[in-house]
Amino acid sequence: MKKIFKVMLASMMALTIAGCSGESSDKQTILIGISPDYAPYEYLDGDKMVGFDVDMTKELFKIMEDNGCNYDYEFKQMSFNTISTSINSDQIDLGISGFTYHDEWENIIWSQKYNDSKQVALVASDSSIQSVDDLKGKNIGAQLASTGESCANDIENANVKAVSDVKVLIETLNSGGIDAVILDEAVAKNYAKNSKYRMIDQSLLEEENMIIAKKGNEDLMDDINKALEEFVKSDKYTELKEKWGA
Repeated sequence: MKKIFKVMLASMMALTIAGCSGESSDKQTILIGISPDYAPYEYLDGDKMVGFDVDMTKELFKIMEDNGCNYDYEFKQMSFNTISTSINSDQIDLGISGFTYHDEWENIIWSQKYNDSKQVALVASDSSIQSVDDLKGKNIGAQLASTGESCANDIENANVKAVSDVKVLIETLNSGGIDAVILDEAVAKNYAKNSKYRMIDQSLLEEENMIIAKKGNEDLMDDINKALEEFVKSDKYTELKEKWGA
């Protein structure tokens, strides 16, 4: 009985997301899946979640309110690799966590891009690895279900270790358990501020960051896209890019 009720509740939640044109006067709370282990996009500073994506979300919902939408939002912390499945099972409504396009996610809709990015390798500062070619045959770490994992798997003869938490990958790099970690450029640069690490400048993959939702929530995504279009043209966007180095 509990299972049936949960399914019905999830379905009702999904159906209520009618967009700015919806007739309901009640606030619609949008649940957003986020994986706060990917500075400078999203990470925990003590108990507080901070980062570019966090500040961007705040601005997007302000813009949508100005556009006549009646949304509120709440972040739900989860592992990166569970966000897309949680969207498909109606546990959350959006995923905002540095996502890039995946052809195989057939039941997912994507926003317009809000940032350009690329995948690069992070190594220990004293590593002999100097180029992408030097990654061949090495032990490579990447975040599970990310484009970084796909890039790692494309490296010739690489032994790939994929885990959900990037902090675990960095700890493994520190201990010598892996030779490199594949990360978004902004994330790699953030770690490379520490003298223990060095970023390989060559790109493994050029990509774009987007927001994700489940098919059927096109009205919500239309509202997100309108807000994104306004946001990326604003001074606030430039300010946040500079603040977070994203």
